[in-house]
Amino acid sequence: MAIKFPYGLADFYKIRTEGYFYADRTQHIRSIEENGSQLIFLRPRRFGKSLWLSTLENYYDLNKANQFEKLFGTLAIGQHPTPRRNHYFILRWDFSLVSPNGDLNAIRQSLHDHINDAIRHFGERYAAYLPRHIEISPDNAISSFQDMMNVVQLTSHRVYLLIDEYDNFANAVAMGHQTQRQARYETLMYGEGELKTLFKAVKWAASGNGLDRYFITGVSPMVLSDATSGFNNAKQVSLDPQLHDLCGFTEAEMSQAVHQVAAECNLPDKLADQAIATMRTFYDGYRFHRRQIAGIYNPTLSLYFLDAFRSTGEFPQNLLDTNLAMDQDKLRWVTALLGNDDILLTLANDDLGFGVSYLSDRFGIQELLSHDEDKAALGALLFYFGVATLHGQTAAGEMRLCIPNLVIRRLYFETLQRHLLPQVSLRNERIDLAKALYQFGEIEPVCQFAEQRLFKAFKNRDYRRQNAEAMVKTAFLTLLFNDIQYTPESETELHRRYADITLILRPEYRNSQLNDIVIEFKYVALSVAKTTAAQVRNMSQAQIQAIPAIANALDEATRAAHDYRHELLARHNGMLKLRVFVVAALGFERLAWREIEITA
Repeated sequence: MAIKFPYGLADFYKIRTEGYFYADRTQHIRSIEENGSQLIFLRPRRFGKSLWLSTLENYYDLNKANQFEKLFGTLAIGQHPTPRRNHYFILRWDFSLVSPNGDLNAIRQSLHDHINDAIRHFGERYAAYLPRHIEISPDNAISSFQDMMNVVQLTSHRVYLLIDEYDNFANAVAMGHQTQRQARYETLMYGEGELKTLFKAVKWAASGNGLDRYFITGVSPMVLSDATSGFNNAKQVSLDPQLHDLCGFTEAEMSQAVHQVAAECNLPDKLADQAIATMRTFYDGYRFHRRQIAGIYNPTLSLYFLDAFRSTGEFPQNLLDTNLAMDQDKLRWVTALLGNDDILLTLANDDLGFGVSYLSDRFGIQELLSHDEDKAALGALLFYFGVATLHGQTAAGEMRLCIPNLVIRRLYFETLQRHLLPQVSLRNERIDLAKALYQFGEIEPVCQFAEQRLFKAFKNRDYRRQNAEAMVKTAFLTLLFNDIQYTPESETELHRRYADITLILRPEYRNSQLNDIVIEFKYVALSVAKTTAAQVRNMSQAQIQAIPAIANALDEATRAAHDYRHELLARHNGMLKLRVFVVAALGFERLAWREIEITA
C-alpha cells in the first residue's frame, strides 16, 4: 500500500484503520500513568497534541474495548498494555472551539455551550451505563458538569477528562484588541472568573467525586498560573525528559519516511537526501529538556512537506505552512508587551542565543506586563510558544534559548520587517532591492536603503544593548531574508570560522538566473575612525572608503571572504554561482562596500 500522510488529521482511529503513516508514541502511555492522575502537557501550536489526546481516548474508552487489537495490537502499548486500558468513561473538551469574539457575555456563553455540548454527547455515548439522564443547564455548564459527575458516581466506572488547548481562547482574548484585551482576560480569569470557577469544579470532581484522571494540553502555563487558586493540583510534565518526544518526529522517522516516498515514486536517492537535509534545516531543532541532544521535527510542517513530496515529487515552494504563519502574531504580541523589540533583536542577531537562569512554568499576564521583570518569563513564553527552544548552556551557565530552525527565523525577520518598515511602500521597495541583488549583484542600493531607512529605524538604545557588528548583520538579514529561493544562514561555520551571511540557492532553484550570495561585515566606531556623524554624512563613497580604519576593515573582511568562497565552493562541489561582498559600517551612519573580484 502506498504511504499516506495524515496532514491536518488528528483522529487516531482514522489514522490506524485507514492505513496512514503513524509514528508510534504509545510506549509513553505507561510513563504518563506512572507520572500521576492529574497532568498538564504543553507544546507549541500544531505540534500533535490533539492526536495524542485522541490516542488516549481510544486507549482508555471502555466503549472501544472490542477494537483494542485492531487499534493497538501492533503498537508498543498493545504488546504490553496497562490494567487501565478501556477502563473509563471519556469526557473531552476542546477549548479551541470556544469563540474569543464578542463581548464577555458572548465569550462566557460560548464556553458554556461547548461544555454542555460535550456533556450531552457524553450522555448519549454512555447511555447504556448511566442510571438516569444528565440534567443540562443551558446557562450554567458547571451545574451540568456537577450533575454529570453525580450520575457517574452511581455507576461502577469513573471519568477520564481530556482537555485540548485549555488556554486557546483565553490566549486569544489576551492577545486581542489592545483596549479591551486585559479587562476581558482578567474578568475571565481573576476573582470568580469563568475559567477559574470551571477549574474549581474540575478540582472538586477529582477529589473523589467521579473524576479519576485528567490530561490537559495547552501552549503556555500563563492561563494555568492565573487560574492557580482554582486549579493548583495539576502536575506539569512538559519538561519531563522521558516525554520530550511525546509529540513531534525524530530524525530517524523523517529519514525513513522520505526514503520510502522516494522508493515508491521512483525518485533518485540524491533527491531524497536533499529532501531530508531541507527538512532538517527548516523543521528540526526543537528541544524540550535541557539535556536533550537530538532535536525534534515540527510534525505539522513535516507532514505538510512529506504530503507535497509524495504528491508532486518536489519540495513545497513555501516551506512555511500557512497554518503556522499565524505564530507571527505571538511575536508581535511579545513585542507589544515589551514596548520594544529588544528580545526579538537579541534572538535574531545573536547566534549565541538568549540566556535564562530557569524556565518558569508558572507566570501570569501581570508578570509579563511588568517591566521590572528580568525577562525570564518572556523567554519562557517564547519557549512555550515554540518560537525559541533550548539548546545547551550559555558561557555563564544559564539555559540557552535560541531560534529552533529556519521557518521560525523567518517569522522573526518578517516581524522585524513590519516593525522597522511599517509602510507597505518601504517593504515593497525592500523586495525590489533584494531581487536586484539576487539576480544582478547590485549591492549599492541595498546599502543605501540600510543607511537611510533601517539605521534610522533602529533605536539608540538598541545600539547600546546589542553587539554593533551583529546589528549591522541584522539590518541586512531584515532586508534580504528569503527562504523561498534560498537557504539563508547567519554565521555559517566554515572550518571553525564563520561567514556572516550566506544565501545559498535551494536545489530546485539551482538552474535559475539567481546568484548565491556571501556578505562579510565589519564595524568601525566613529571614534576609532577619528571622525563624527556630522562629518561623514555628506561624504562620497570614495571618501568613506579612503578613511584608513574603513580601508583596513574592508581589506580584513576581503581576506576572510576569499577563504569563505573557497570553502563554500568545495562544500558544494563547485556548483555555486557566488557573488561575494564585504561591507564596513562607519558607526550607524554610513556604509562602505565592495564586491570581491572572482579569481581562480
